[in-house]
Amino acid sequence: MHRVDPLSPAAQRRPALYTPQERIRRDNTRWTLVQGILAPVQFLVFAVSLGLVLRFLLTGEGLAWANASVVLKTLTLYAIMVTGCIWEKVVFGRYLFAPAFFWEDVFSMLVLALHTAYLVALATGALSAQGLMYLALAAYATYVINAGQFLLKLRAARLDEARARPLRQATTTGAVA
Repeated sequence: MHRVDPLSPAAQRRPALYTPQERIRRDNTRWTLVQGILAPVQFLVFAVSLGLVLRFLLTGEGLAWANASVVLKTLTLYAIMVTGCIWEKVVFGRYLFAPAFFWEDVFSMLVLALHTAYLVALATGALSAQGLMYLALAAYATYVINAGQFLLKLRAARLDEARARPLRQATTTGAVA
């Protein structure tokens, strides 16, 4: 795997994900911890649910468990979205579509729409059991892409931290004017 040197010219050209003030707000809000807890919980619920959905599609067994797991996955998604909006407001001053997370938020809307469509279809009987499971798989595919977007942002933030660390150290020791 190729590692990007955080001090390389390519890394330096990309604007930092957080301003120094945003970084301080990110580090000082409890919502960062909440997001850090909810994200792996949601992924665990997703993994179990995916298994239950696939089991139903392959064997025709366990529809109630599959449906319940998708509902639970959707509820965890709602929880992480609401708390994520609060986090974004605290850190960036807006509930959604802050420039640093614009495309992640846009794609999150598709994830929410598909999960919500599942709940509506389940409640109204608009789709067959198989149709519901295929809708769940579509929702899950978008979730995986969106989770990947956020993991890339987490990596970018870590690279920014590595890039900024020598600069902060130099300024505190007086090496940089």
